[in-house]
Amino acid sequence: MVRALAGNLFAQVVLATVLGLGSGLFFPALADDVGWMTALFMRLIIMAVGPLLFCIVTLGILGAGSLKTVGRLGGQALLYFEIMTTLALGVAVLVAMGLGIGRGVGFMPTAEDARMIASYGDHAQNLRAGGISGFLLSLVPRTPAEAFAQGNVLQILVFAIFAGCCLNGMGERGAPLVRLIESVSELFSRMMGVIIRVAPLGVFGAMVTTTARYGLETIGHLAGFTALYFLLVGLFIIGALGGGLRLAGVSPLRFARYFREELLIVATTTASDAVLPSLMTKLEKLGVERQVVGIVVPAGYSLNLDALSIYLGLAVIFLANATGTHLTVWQIATLLVTALVTSKGAHGIPGFAIVILAATLASVPSIPPASLVMLLAVDWFAGIARAVGNFAGNCVAPVLIAAWEKRLDHTKMAEALGR
Repeated sequence: MVRALAGNLFAQVVLATVLGLGSGLFFPALADDVGWMTALFMRLIIMAVGPLLFCIVTLGILGAGSLKTVGRLGGQALLYFEIMTTLALGVAVLVAMGLGIGRGVGFMPTAEDARMIASYGDHAQNLRAGGISGFLLSLVPRTPAEAFAQGNVLQILVFAIFAGCCLNGMGERGAPLVRLIESVSELFSRMMGVIIRVAPLGVFGAMVTTTARYGLETIGHLAGFTALYFLLVGLFIIGALGGGLRLAGVSPLRFARYFREELLIVATTTASDAVLPSLMTKLEKLGVERQVVGIVVPAGYSLNLDALSIYLGLAVIFLANATGTHLTVWQIATLLVTALVTSKGAHGIPGFAIVILAATLASVPSIPPASLVMLLAVDWFAGIARAVGNFAGNCVAPVLIAAWEKRLDHTKMAEALGR
């Protein structure tokens, strides 16, 4: 059994999850001693993911050959992202309104609640104050080093696109730089292969600390909200994403099984950054052309947040009902547009779901901002569905865009999924 575990990352992650859950329940004091494990794992990921992402995107643009091809792929990706996130947000709002979630709670925020939410308010104000112009300016780092130092995926993506486009036009003069980037890409790919072996350690630490802190009965009267969110994310994955895969001639069940290790890591750490390199590598092995992967996946991590859109739609209506706030059609429309803008590029902000929700609610002041304190208690649980849903969306998007562009090797995919 020990030998089987030694070579099976999936089994190691499952074991770490079970042990972490048990330890958090029966030995909660252990949480203070193992919190560093998750922090160490995430720091290792952040250390390597930026340079690797830059290399993959730059080489992907160079591999496309024509800047016209890059522009077409990027445009299709952006159109796809906007359609899917808008659809997810709209459906969530309609379901929440139809079911009347939050009615009867009668929540009255206290001064302590307001103080607790204040830490998120600054981030929310920064997100919303700039509006569209602020978002556009945030795409460009002041220096390339700043983007890498902060691990800002969107800024690294923009810098990589500029670098790839310029190298594309340099011809032979850029060949030495291209070879250097290829070597750096291989270096960080190997580094990520080593880092991912530490995933069970990070998963164990995350499970111990979160279980010890929240316990098993913390959902309370928010159980309905959380359960509905999980249900909608599940239906979105099965219906929208699974349906898209079927249209592309791909088996959804085999596709999900192929990414089972990544899905489990994402679910237990509530973060998808750790599996970004693995996702991109596996998509290439499935037969998705490298330039499609290099352009669509990194962009999707910041712009294709389907599960976050579902969360925002449910949360806004829940908080309005819980505080007895009546929303007009115009106010709901304003909230939807604000949510679509504030959620773009917010991936990676600490407590980003609460931050974005606070920025969204600011567009309709009649909903007490302090009511957000209700969702803090279940944010980690909701974070599981959020992370898995967002990750699933970014697994499927490259396949669908590649299929549409006829850049998907169906024979290679059938072989990979059949093993």
